[in-house]
Amino acid sequence: MEMPAPSASVLSRKDKIVERLRSVLPRDAVISDISETRAYECDALTAYKCPPLCAVLPANTEEVAAVLKICHEMGVPVVPRGSGTSLAGGALPTADSVILGVAKMNAVIETNYDDRYIRVQTGRTNLSVTGAVEQNGFFYAPDPSSQLACAIAGNIAMNSGGAHCLKYGVTTNNLMGVTMVMMDGTVVKIGGAHLDAGGLDLLGLICGSEGQLGVVTEATLRILHKPEGARPVLMGYDSSEVAGQVVTDIIKAGVLPVAIEFMDRPCIEATEAFAKAGYPMCEALLIVEVEGSDEEIDYQLDLIMKIAASHNPVELRQAKDADEAGRIWLGRKSAFGAMGQINDYMCLDGTIPVSSLPFVLKRIGEMSKEFGLDVGNVFHAGDGNMHPLILFDANKPGDLELCEEFGAEILKLCVEVGGCLTGEHGVGIEKRDLMNVQFDPPDLEAQMAIKDVFDPAWLLNAAKVFPLATSQSRRAA
Repeated sequence: MEMPAPSASVLSRKDKIVERLRSVLPRDAVISDISETRAYECDALTAYKCPPLCAVLPANTEEVAAVLKICHEMGVPVVPRGSGTSLAGGALPTADSVILGVAKMNAVIETNYDDRYIRVQTGRTNLSVTGAVEQNGFFYAPDPSSQLACAIAGNIAMNSGGAHCLKYGVTTNNLMGVTMVMMDGTVVKIGGAHLDAGGLDLLGLICGSEGQLGVVTEATLRILHKPEGARPVLMGYDSSEVAGQVVTDIIKAGVLPVAIEFMDRPCIEATEAFAKAGYPMCEALLIVEVEGSDEEIDYQLDLIMKIAASHNPVELRQAKDADEAGRIWLGRKSAFGAMGQINDYMCLDGTIPVSSLPFVLKRIGEMSKEFGLDVGNVFHAGDGNMHPLILFDANKPGDLELCEEFGAEILKLCVEVGGCLTGEHGVGIEKRDLMNVQFDPPDLEAQMAIKDVFDPAWLLNAAKVFPLATSQSRRAA
């Protein structure tokens, strides 16, 4: 994976840059020793690593503004970093860059139950947002699989979703406002504690921008009343194509589950060995959850069970109590960790129309044989957000490159059937060179023109998202 050569001018001024950063931050908030910066050399895409020039850990918006102002004046690239859970290399540094981490910025600033919002610093983890309000009967809806660790800053940068996005939407549907620091140190407030803001939808522009436009330091998030109840059902099938058709039929029936999750045999086997959730050994399983009052749940599940039964399931199991419901979800929540125990893998993030699920799953199986690499599929089936896990051996020469080639073909397939390159992981460096598959040159030019406005010097995360050849003239200016 190609990255820009580091600036010799910046590298030669490391001591001066660090000295200036320490003039505006506590001494322990600036990390410059090479042995300590290795903690920031990659994110969850661990195939590529590079220690940064230094890392800084500001504690509030004012400190972020001071850091960015210095880096802007000195021409130093900055890579924003949440919790480092990005699977697309969004927080991969270059040797001449400053990592700006938000881990210390984790406070709850304001909670308003009457107007249903919470304002937090963006270093706060996703799950702890719900933790701050659940005793009062509320929750924060987006729930990525990494929610125990991932930061709200990264969720906003990548527009993260989660298992329950089918009903509640992804981050952009639950983000009401932000405080953001631009590269020159200017602090701006966009949106706020109200349903909609007048004028241009700048909030929609910021959410999903992958740290290209500014560093979001505070976020106003929508919180919701907890539902009266929820109940999942587990369905097992003899083929992935049949399971994909069941998903399509449930959506067409007009019922709106809170979640529809998919796992195939490789994931089922790995998960059972790891979590022992009691899953049936079959080719594919679905977890479908509905919520509401007991009457609502019974009505929805009756319809869903009839659809499921019409496709000859290997197993059809409705949770009888909270313990059984927890075990049904245990396997799905453990899937990525379970797969990591058996092999190296690359987790993709293409999104497709739900009606294309049977065809795409069939083609992935065919391509798996063509490339000679196994694939485990686990994903948010309700909104077509696929997460194929390509298994490879990182210690075998050429296997990583073969895996990347296979992954590129899967993502091209997603675009071909009317989908897109990413649903929630972002583009980062992983899909950067595939942007030309989805976007024509005028489309990319329009996107880069927006970055020109927010970050004219192209210092913020500039080696990501856009193919390097496409952005070369701007980055070199």
